[in-house]
Amino acid sequence: MTDFANQAYEQPEPDPENATPSVRDRLVPPMPGSALWGWLGPILVTIFGAFLRFDRLGTPKAIVFDETYYAKDAWSTITYGVERQFIEGDAANQAVLRGDTNIFKVCEQIDQCASYVVHPPLGKWLIGLGEWLFGLTPYGWRFMAAVIGTLSILILARVARRITRSTLLGTLAGFLLALDGLHFVLSRTALLDIFLMFWVVAGFACLVVDRDRSRQRLADWYESSGIGDAGPFLGLRPWRLAAGLCLGAALATKWTGLFFIAAFGIMTVLWDLGARRAVGLRQSVAGTARRDLPLAFAWVAVLPLVVYVVSFAGWFATDRGYGRNWAQATSNGPVYFIFDSLRSWVDYQKQILSFHTGLEASHPYQSEPWQWPMLLRPVAFFYESPKGCGADSCSWAVLGTGTPIIWFGGLLALVAMIAWYVAVRDWRAGAVLLGYAAGWLPWFYFALADNRTMFLFYAIPMVPFMILAIVLAAGLIIGPMGQPGNRRLYGAVAVGTFALLALINFWWLYPVLSAEVIPYQDWYDRMLFKSGWI
Repeated sequence: MTDFANQAYEQPEPDPENATPSVRDRLVPPMPGSALWGWLGPILVTIFGAFLRFDRLGTPKAIVFDETYYAKDAWSTITYGVERQFIEGDAANQAVLRGDTNIFKVCEQIDQCASYVVHPPLGKWLIGLGEWLFGLTPYGWRFMAAVIGTLSILILARVARRITRSTLLGTLAGFLLALDGLHFVLSRTALLDIFLMFWVVAGFACLVVDRDRSRQRLADWYESSGIGDAGPFLGLRPWRLAAGLCLGAALATKWTGLFFIAAFGIMTVLWDLGARRAVGLRQSVAGTARRDLPLAFAWVAVLPLVVYVVSFAGWFATDRGYGRNWAQATSNGPVYFIFDSLRSWVDYQKQILSFHTGLEASHPYQSEPWQWPMLLRPVAFFYESPKGCGADSCSWAVLGTGTPIIWFGGLLALVAMIAWYVAVRDWRAGAVLLGYAAGWLPWFYFALADNRTMFLFYAIPMVPFMILAIVLAAGLIIGPMGQPGNRRLYGAVAVGTFALLALINFWWLYPVLSAEVIPYQDWYDRMLFKSGWI
């Protein structure tokens, strides 16, 4: 059922016939099981997640929460290359819902219509791609969120399989992500956070693949010669480069991608150091510093910043962007154009930073980061009281909340990961805890020092790492191959029961996650904490 090994740091499960594992097995434990099922299992749960996300995607036919900004900004981005101001009040919303794309202000001067926006443009380009394909409609502006949300299920399932060496546990990870309520809602809403989450988990997955590939090269070197105190250069590391591109895309979606760049950059270098120590290199620190660190810095630190700047290509290429100062930039040749454009762009970035640090406006659904793991203050993305449900009072809602069984189980699993890492320094527990912390702990600073307005859905980048903690804990519960008695049977029953409870919990919440019209009492019964959820 699972090939998961309860192994210590850098140590595979001992082989009874070979008590001393080889260097290769210590560096890269083999991937047992069928490669075909290694793809089929994740693909099947991805198809299941895709059905949930695309079914009734255009419902409600309304502008949900901050779609009022991003759906319009996305349309402007694909039309003009940058965000423009739209007509004020509810008139723009009504025009959009009628399918009228004439929603932008008409100004005597171009720069008067430029819109001051405070998030990078990549997420809006992606939302705009769906609008380009299907028009300025609810389905159109939610389409790419559903695509990206679905793909994240496949990526998480595959990376979970890689770190656990178990197809079953990898498939379980994808299944749980498909059933998480917050991931489900954000996959059906034109907000930026689902795109941020996708690029973060994609970057993490690339680094995990790079970890395996670089260790295979190190094992090859050791078996062929193994000569030298510092070890070999491990190549150009294309998977690490891919991780840098993904993390740059996260930064180009929201500035909070920066926390993951810092965390994962340190993590991948420490992985290299651990690999060199595992083969007994006497100068492992020097080898990592000379052979690994320069390219790691280029791929995981510099490259993301390049991606971030490139994401503003529409701003650089047009005269319609906020603070663009096009006339001055084009007044004195191409060299002056480059430097003056960069100066204006940097000034714009400083204004964005000052906006974020001063964002203190009160909101009825705001919450603090220490409330997020307990789901104490979800966000009502949409709520109306229509007729036609067969009761005197009806509810039509989209509630942005996680699936409680998964989130509360995730809390227990994270505690288990802390204990596991302290006990045996297993790299998987450390990586999961680091990813979760990078998505969570920085918000404590903003809450305490900056009094920042925050919402539960900011926690979505934490969710994949919470689920990875669950599947790692599930592997410990089931146990490795060869356990005596019924240990693995009981463990598998426990893990299967948890997965079934997650499915039931999601099914129970589904009407208030997906905008089904239900009696008010049915809606009220689904509010877990009445004081916080209503």
